[in-house]
Amino acid sequence: MLPLRSSVSLEKKLLSFSRNSCPSTITQSLLFPSHGRLVQLKTAVSATGVAHREDDKGVNTGMASTWDLSEPEPLPPGLLRELMPRHVAVVMDGNARWARRRGLPASSGHEAGVQSLRELIELCVKWGIRVLTVFAFSSENWFRPKGEVDFLMGLFERVMESELQNIHRQGVQISTIGDSSKLPKSLQKLLSRAEQYTKDNSQLHMIVAISYSGRSDITQACKRIARKVKDGVICLEDIDEKLIEGELETSFSDFPSPDLLIRTSGELRLSNFLLWQLAYTELFFAQTLWPDFRKTEFVEALHSFQQRQRRYGSRNS
Repeated sequence: MLPLRSSVSLEKKLLSFSRNSCPSTITQSLLFPSHGRLVQLKTAVSATGVAHREDDKGVNTGMASTWDLSEPEPLPPGLLRELMPRHVAVVMDGNARWARRRGLPASSGHEAGVQSLRELIELCVKWGIRVLTVFAFSSENWFRPKGEVDFLMGLFERVMESELQNIHRQGVQISTIGDSSKLPKSLQKLLSRAEQYTKDNSQLHMIVAISYSGRSDITQACKRIARKVKDGVICLEDIDEKLIEGELETSFSDFPSPDLLIRTSGELRLSNFLLWQLAYTELFFAQTLWPDFRKTEFVEALHSFQQRQRRYGSRNS
């Protein structure tokens, strides 16, 4: 476990406050070796029992920013809440191989993978992860056999219909990215309804990348910027990274860039997923096939993430 400057963890101190406590502020200095710096966090606990984190300049750190202290969810041993990723992205790979190894059709693997996604959503909600982006269907997946594509489209509809109420009860907001015009009209309507139905939820933001291409995302952003230059809305000198990020499909998210990318099945590539957004993302490649990815594998990925030094191109002094 990474050492704390104090002997009592911030999380334990927070749990000592009840929902009826008076507003209080705890100031705690935490030494995070993986971040290479000493961070002083102030945790303001309101009378409603909701805590938020601020640094010594009063800026919200965005790390596990809201907790309901009436129902705390302990983290697995060795994990620190202060070092949990805000945004986790997942390439859910290996469904067909899982099925082949069992002498089953690929469709059985896709169906089995639904339970892994269901459990991952629940864990993200319980452990305070703010954004979960899942690569459900890539633009290249349209080139798969028609029977498999048709099955996947139908599976997406069935899962969304059966899981929407449960997802909503967990406080999950659903958004989608990708070229939805290629999806069946019935699925387009269902995804739109899910987005509208869950738009006010704030426990977890789940972004579903469906018919998505990272290259196309960047290309379309460039086209929109070029059009603005042509129309005189902006000039060439206005173009910078922030402007480009604002034109990407993930611009609506509070945390558009993932902190951690998990890819299952042992494949070591990005497969055209969030190419711009993954610039400084920590990568974790699991040997486990997606239908077998459960809590144990997720905890392993989180442990790996919390042990890393995120320098963003700089060096620790």
